[in-house]
Amino acid sequence: MLTKDDPTVNEEDFYSKIDAQLAKVEAFTLQRVTELRSDISLIEKEVAGVTTLSETEVERIRELADEVARSFLTLEKYVNINFMGFHKILKKHDKNAPAHACKQFYINRMHNQAWVRGDYSDVVVRLSAIYSTLRNDHAAEEGNNDTNQSFLRSTTKYWIRTEDVSKVKYAVLKHLPVFLQKTSTGESDSQLTNSVYFDNDQLELYHGRLDKTPGAIAYRLRWYGAGDPKIVFFERKTHRDTWTGEASVKERFIVDESEVKSVLNDQYPIEEKRAQMLKKKKMTQAEVDDWETLVREMVQVVQTKQLVPTMRTQYMRTAFQIPFDATVRISLDTNLTLISERGYDTEGGAKWFRDPDKPCATNEITRFPHAVLEVKLELGGANTEPPAWVTELQNSGMLYEVHKFSKFIHGCAVLLPEYVRSVPYWIDDASIRESILQSGGGRILVKEDSETGVGPGANEMYSHLLPFGNIKEPHLVAKGRTANTASIIKPKLATTGDKYYGDDDVPDEEIMFNATVQGCCEDTCAGWLFPFCSGYNNEELLTPTTVQKIEPKVFFANERTFLHWLHAGVTLYTISAGILAFASETHSVSAHWYAMALLPIALGFCLYALHLFLWRAEKIRTRIPGRWDDSRGPLFLGAILAGVLFINFTLKCKEIRRYQMSMEEL
Repeated sequence: MLTKDDPTVNEEDFYSKIDAQLAKVEAFTLQRVTELRSDISLIEKEVAGVTTLSETEVERIRELADEVARSFLTLEKYVNINFMGFHKILKKHDKNAPAHACKQFYINRMHNQAWVRGDYSDVVVRLSAIYSTLRNDHAAEEGNNDTNQSFLRSTTKYWIRTEDVSKVKYAVLKHLPVFLQKTSTGESDSQLTNSVYFDNDQLELYHGRLDKTPGAIAYRLRWYGAGDPKIVFFERKTHRDTWTGEASVKERFIVDESEVKSVLNDQYPIEEKRAQMLKKKKMTQAEVDDWETLVREMVQVVQTKQLVPTMRTQYMRTAFQIPFDATVRISLDTNLTLISERGYDTEGGAKWFRDPDKPCATNEITRFPHAVLEVKLELGGANTEPPAWVTELQNSGMLYEVHKFSKFIHGCAVLLPEYVRSVPYWIDDASIRESILQSGGGRILVKEDSETGVGPGANEMYSHLLPFGNIKEPHLVAKGRTANTASIIKPKLATTGDKYYGDDDVPDEEIMFNATVQGCCEDTCAGWLFPFCSGYNNEELLTPTTVQKIEPKVFFANERTFLHWLHAGVTLYTISAGILAFASETHSVSAHWYAMALLPIALGFCLYALHLFLWRAEKIRTRIPGRWDDSRGPLFLGAILAGVLFINFTLKCKEIRRYQMSMEEL
């Protein structure tokens, strides 16, 4: 073993040892992957050609598949730990021998190793097919083939730590099959997705989507797969508040890449395309009319709002859904990269997106440190509750809900800070702070004071946009909440390509590595291996913000509850005042005591109504998770009122009894 104090140790020995260990890890990893593939082949033979399986056989095969999946996750953890070990060793070497720095050389070599670049997504795909067969998803597909596919969905977005991506994939594929994507190397569980978002110089669409203005649109061009686009989807997303009874919609039409510029320049032959559609008779007259209306509206909005390419998103998307069953649909986006599309060379307007072969400046690209999961549940069905496994996944601790998270909004806020007037609430989250600083977006995090040199975070600068109020409040800085983390955590050492950020005083446990990506996103990096490629995150880091969705009707409901309680208090006071006013001096003394007992209860109802209104308004403003109802107050007030009524009833009964006895004596 090599030691620092060994006089016989030289650089050649160190390099030889590193090379030997790299080869050892590579060989072991490939051996284990081969064994796992063999195990999967045996399981596939058991389920192939069998039309019906008994419950015992299904359970036995499922246990075999579970064992393969657990071994796969263990292997991934092994790969991550070994990479981190090599990273730390090379860092120490360069620190102690700066004249012989070799870290970057070996990092590049590791990217070319089979155990890093190897595409192991076929394991995920084959496991998904096995689970799908055991669930008999094909029967569900046939049963729903003729059903109406028009439906409404509720969408919830989550952040996932990169080290939890494979666990989440496995948890989902046990219940939903992977939607396979055809690539140049075969079928894969994920597909490279590109979207170019359009906006004008004032970022009108950005601010509309951020403020959730009714009718605010997002305008984007999307294509799938690596390389230049061939088929492009023109998409328009329109926001509508759900509390109004309307639903947000996404509309799109398809054009060839060669026709994109004609659409943007209002030269697209709409009438000619319309005639071709009607001639082919693949669409009805109504569908063609809807297509024409959408195209004309989207062409017009580019001209009237002067929209230009502004932000580009790239990521590897894995989709999970049973065919023709819209009950649950889940999409997982990894390797999320955001690129500014402003200021690039369009070659006189001939291009509508920047050349991916040209490198991006540091302030033109940001790599998001988390994966993004979207859970879409069908609304309006017979069963409005999500399946139990979805609830279990949501409560697993691996998902962190980020209400209304938007890739487009995040990219504009980070890469175009000089153009934005306000920023989203999640900007101050500790877990994404370092990625924002690396991309030159620090101005949206801190507004420096001329005297102290420090200042409030973005959440304080734009408090009117926050879903949880003032960040300084003590109950908002607990674990799981966002905080101004300038003094909470130290920045982590990170690498992006061949550029380094941070300093050598950062603890080794906080190392994070970001893979260099092809163009801007590496589609050769396997989806399951994304935790390795994107790095190791310290679990002690402050977790992403979790907030609850609040609609305007919640505030109105709080006001109505306040008025109902106040009405009850006023009614009791009126009854008490009436008894005191009309009860004669010679009347029963119990009437006066009854009225005097009701007065403080009426006052208690009014004070409780005010307290409950203010307390619940604070809960709504801060969106603190937990119960927002009071289970003790109504019980306490109701018990006191019932007690007074019972005592009055008892006294009245005694008075009647005494009156009857006196009448009998007479």
